[in-house]
Amino acid sequence: MAQHGGVGRRGVLAAVATTAAAGAVTPGAATAAAAPPEGAASGRRPATAQPPGRDLRRLLKEIDRDRIEETVRTLASFGTRHTLSSQDDPERGIGAARDWIHARMREYAAASGGRMTVELQSYVQQPAPRIPSPTRITNIVATLRGSVAPERVYVVSGHYDSRATDVMDATGDAPGADDDASGVAVVMELARVMAGRRPAATVVFAAVAGEEQGLYGARHMAGRFRAAGTDVQAMFTNDIVGSPTADDGSRDPYTVRLFAEGVPTSETEEQAAVRRSVGGENDSPSRQLARFVRDVAANGATGMDVRVVHRRDRYLRGGDHIAFLEQGYPAARFTEPAEDFAHQHQDVRVEDGRQYGDLPEFCDFDYITRVARVNAAALWTLAQAPGTPAGATVLTDELTNSTELVWKRGSEPDLAGYEVVWRETTEPEWTHVIAVGDTTRHTVDLSKDNVFFGVRAVNRAGNRSPVAFPLPSR
Repeated sequence: MAQHGGVGRRGVLAAVATTAAAGAVTPGAATAAAAPPEGAASGRRPATAQPPGRDLRRLLKEIDRDRIEETVRTLASFGTRHTLSSQDDPERGIGAARDWIHARMREYAAASGGRMTVELQSYVQQPAPRIPSPTRITNIVATLRGSVAPERVYVVSGHYDSRATDVMDATGDAPGADDDASGVAVVMELARVMAGRRPAATVVFAAVAGEEQGLYGARHMAGRFRAAGTDVQAMFTNDIVGSPTADDGSRDPYTVRLFAEGVPTSETEEQAAVRRSVGGENDSPSRQLARFVRDVAANGATGMDVRVVHRRDRYLRGGDHIAFLEQGYPAARFTEPAEDFAHQHQDVRVEDGRQYGDLPEFCDFDYITRVARVNAAALWTLAQAPGTPAGATVLTDELTNSTELVWKRGSEPDLAGYEVVWRETTEPEWTHVIAVGDTTRHTVDLSKDNVFFGVRAVNRAGNRSPVAFPLPSR
């Protein structure tokens, strides 16, 4: 049965005008935006922001800066982790790094009571660009099975391979501290602190190989998920998250960038036609995921601001999230605020008095720890919240100045209901939220032609899902 909004069109429009003028939200029509988070540089928070609960705050405090530093320094100590380097030398090369990561992940899994499993996900890559001969590529994948909705999956990754100046140099030193021991350290620390917990949904912690040679490990993992029909609702890669210091020495220690595409990489021509008709270039699943990260992770509990960049990745470069975007999964990339290219993809050397090379001494371990907290806030909230609503639709059968939305009810046993959100088409963030109850249909007395709408789910603990952007019914 249809449920209609409790605010008439005049009241809704007044709320929109008030928000635009003062950044406030009318009580009863939408929740008020909170004050800017402590330690964050962004302006007012979105109306959809979620404050961290007690369990999440406790988890964030357990993230250990010294363990992160140990991981980065250990991975750098293998000399090189080039994908084409030795796989059987116990002290140097990618094989030594693989075995060390695998052993540590198994140690973490021991605390899970059997809920976390760790596998070496291997295949032989036949000759291809940057792979001159058949090469075994191995991902280390730790899976923490969900206790309520195990079929729903969230993935976080970093790549453990490294490179020097010549992408085909498999023997020279390539310590890869920032790129990407830092990202692997984030993933491993999250696996450690979450292993003893019971997330509602499944969380996958992956250290992948072959990234520098062409995203080979991530493409294999994403392809396996797609072939199995896995419901991956979000994927994050942490790639180059080791330092807030730019090449000119300036620092931005409380910001991490999150790259999120607009037009989906996997978009079909039919989907493109709908998008061109009604808009939504800024409302892809990955953009909704990025908004969710800001909602839950840009606050005093993490001490960080999340700077969302509306691009798939940086110019001329790409990370492992692209492999998931190609399979149609929502995905985004965490990266430090400004890179120092003298400490990436460089032979270790001193030139004109300047040290080149990706060495641990150029990492900021306090910064990496805060990035890990951002990831933890996003992943834990995703895993504890209901899934993103499916089948969200704007009914367009009749010409009307109101908007009727429908969606499918989720199967979570603790599902409490849904919220409808909206914003002006020129606004980057959601500005209004209405609680609509445990229903699958709601009418707002506001024209769908003028604003963008969305729907998100809420459970009894108050955790909210990412927003689903509705498509027209015809």
